[in-house]
Parts: sequence; structure tokens; C-alpha cells
Amino acid sequence: MDSNIKRQIMLENYTNPMGKGLVDDNSYVTIRANNESCIDDINLQIKINNSIIEDIRFDGEACAISTSTTSVMIKLLKGKTIEEAKNIINNYEDMINEKEYSEDILEEANIYDEIYKQPNRIKCALLPWKAIKEIFNKLYID
Repeated sequence: MDSNIKRQIMLENYTNPMGKGLVDDNSYVTIRANNESCIDDINLQIKINNSIIEDIRFDGEACAISTSTTSVMIKLLKGKTIEEAKNIINNYEDMINEKEYSEDILEEANIYDEIYKQPNRIKCALLPWKAIKEIFNKLYID
């Protein structure tokens, strides 16, 4: 993917992020995710019904990478089953860590395929994904 297209997608997801704003609803599980080494500090909410992700919301303060990847993640995971979401998350983590992964299932998240070239940004790109995975691990122990 062309680097200008990647930047445009990232900027669009940063300036108009999907799922921005928390809700006051007990059917959502909330988790705080932060990077101790930078500004990233967000709260994520996820609503799961019959093992299907109905909604994901977030709010807080975060850099362009964390905010945009949270938005991209929400678009990708919303409507998926927990198992489908875990597969997507694992592929995303593999991509970020320069391992073999399936480009097809990552769709727009492929814009972060070269983030490894900026080691100080890797934590930013992984922050919301790890938080959602942590929620899954707490709710659905395998």
C-alpha cells in the first residue's frame, strides 16, 4: 500500500475515530489501557452478546498512532465472534512483530505493517489490541 494512502487512512481514523466516547451502560466491560512511557491513556468498553462483539467504545488521551489504531480495530472487530476477533488480533500482533500473518483478514489495519521501523511506536500500535485481548482472557478463559 502506498505510504500516502496509509497516512491518509491513519489521519482520517485519528481525526474522526470510530467509537469515540464512553457510554454509561453496565452491559459493557471497561478496561484502562496506558503506555507508561508516553501520553497514551485510554479507557475501552466492549459489549459482547452471545460471543459476538456488538460494540466497542473508547475515550481518553492518546497519540495519533494509538487513536487511529483503536478506530481501525473497532471497525475490524465489531460484529465479529470472539474467536474471529482473537484470530484478527493474533494476526495483527504478528504483523507488528514482523512475523508471518494473513494480510487479507487485517484489511485497513495493514496500514501499520511498517510500524516496526519505529520501535518507539510499537507500544502505541499495540495498546488497544492488547487491552481487548486482556478482556477476552478474563471473560473467556481457554
